[in-house]
Amino acid sequence: MSAAHRVWALDADATARARPRLGEILIDCVHDGASVGFLDPLPIAEADAYWARVQAAVAAGRCLLLVGALGDGAIAGTVQLDVDTLPNQSHRATVSKLLVHTGARRHGLGEALVLELERSAHQAGRWLLTLDTATGDAERLYERLGFRHAGVIPDYATNPDASLTATTFFYKRLG
Repeated sequence: MSAAHRVWALDADATARARPRLGEILIDCVHDGASVGFLDPLPIAEADAYWARVQAAVAAGRCLLLVGALGDGAIAGTVQLDVDTLPNQSHRATVSKLLVHTGARRHGLGEALVLELERSAHQAGRWLLTLDTATGDAERLYERLGFRHAGVIPDYATNPDASLTATTFFYKRLG
């Protein structure tokens, strides 16, 4: 993590306090075309309901929620590690919802978030990470960080504009 970035985990109480900002980031990313499960325009209430579900998952220990900021600024990005796996999958976790506000992109915050997520996953005994993405920029980031292509499924998801998109699946074994 660069000195220009701050990345930290949120507990359930901190997630509750951060929900308005997390909602802003989600809405911004969906409006910019991120295929993360929502359609544009994304109503504030729907974004907040999503973060309320994440907050409950964090409280139950099913999800690790990381956030990041540039310098001393406000939260500008987030990523999740889903550790809600069955007993025979306790070695793996799923990376989801890497979101960086459009005003904070191209400063390395996404990379800083993923690197801290990897460190946290490894510390928790999760050494196999999986994820899927439909975004070219995100694919390049994951490849640069050592994730490997597992395959592409055409028409797997719907973009925010309601068009269908292929989704690329990746995995990474942590050292």
